[in-house]
Amino acid sequence: MSIKSIISTEKIPIKMWIDENNVEESAIQQAKNLANLPFVFKHIAIMPDVHTGYGATIGSVFAAKNTILPSAVGFDIGCGVAAVQTSLTNIDTETLKVIMGDVRKEIPIGVGSNNSEFNEDGMHALEDILMSSKFLSEGNSIVMREWKKAGHALGSLGSNNHFIEIQKSDDGHIGIMLHSGSRNLGHQVATHYNKLAVELNEKYYSVVPKKWELAFLPLDSEEGSNYRDEMEFCLAFAQANRDIMMQVIKNIFTRHFKSISFLDQINIHHNYAALENHFGKNVMVHRKGATSAREGQMGLIPGDQGTASYVVCGLGNPKSFHSCSHGAGRILGRKQAIRELDMKEEVRKMEEKGILHSIRSQDDLDEAPGAYKNIEEVMKNQDDLVEIVVELKPLAVVKG
Repeated sequence: MSIKSIISTEKIPIKMWIDENNVEESAIQQAKNLANLPFVFKHIAIMPDVHTGYGATIGSVFAAKNTILPSAVGFDIGCGVAAVQTSLTNIDTETLKVIMGDVRKEIPIGVGSNNSEFNEDGMHALEDILMSSKFLSEGNSIVMREWKKAGHALGSLGSNNHFIEIQKSDDGHIGIMLHSGSRNLGHQVATHYNKLAVELNEKYYSVVPKKWELAFLPLDSEEGSNYRDEMEFCLAFAQANRDIMMQVIKNIFTRHFKSISFLDQINIHHNYAALENHFGKNVMVHRKGATSAREGQMGLIPGDQGTASYVVCGLGNPKSFHSCSHGAGRILGRKQAIRELDMKEEVRKMEEKGILHSIRSQDDLDEAPGAYKNIEEVMKNQDDLVEIVVELKPLAVVKG
């Protein structure tokens, strides 16, 4: 497949890897808002997992000239996925249940759940990044204000669609995948700088309507430079958070399988902005619910808890700014899913597949498979963006 729809009615084109008729009107309007920003470059790229977000569409990729938008990065800065393949080729259900029980005991899960002890090892690993920025190290930042709280958050999963999943690949190996971000640290940074951007845009009579929720900061301003520094620290924090949790899970597996070994880990972000060169110009590429897919770059695209996930290799398509989807993408909002989905049916579909799932009550239906797009269709729609390397089927899932 290639581009499925092009909207040409706005300041720059909107190129979509999904049929426009299959996208909610509110997400289309958000994409149009992006396309009418005064500093956007070339075109807007909309991934096949697109759905409505705050300000910028989730599943959007765009390049901005000398500008950065906190709301187009998102409030969970550095949210992403990590995965590792093990040497195991089989695991029985009872052992899997014990392992998932250990995971729940050893990794804090849920809203506000943090480790009881400050994670000194993890924070030491981040100190070089922190001290490399004069602004961050002077203590005038949100990062420094939240430093102690952040130390307790390292190694914790978070809530909502964050997950830990044990999988089996189509080449016969057991694997581990997890999805998490920068926890409260990233949220605090995003909230502070988005509010600051709104205030400055109003002060200087920005032509960008406030109702679009796309307030911006010039990169060469003090505020824009500071946000970029803090965002990049949150990216390092999120990656370290996934590394720490993955090591905990690997330790749990090692207790049960003494001779187990692990392949190299893949660890990627899908909420961030980065200075890159596209179409001969250095631009700030914003990926919100999208991942980098440069030629030869390994990536991860998770499905929902009842369907496959994928290890992929980027094809470096310039039309998508070398990007691809970050997952299956929602078709139902959280509250809508709780209201409309049938719990017995959602549970039946997963238990028929033998999946140890995380649906225990009606409220858990916000993360049921029926709330998400068909991941196979999502992958077909972006076969010019990535090549599937390995397919991973879920065996057991813990949701945030």
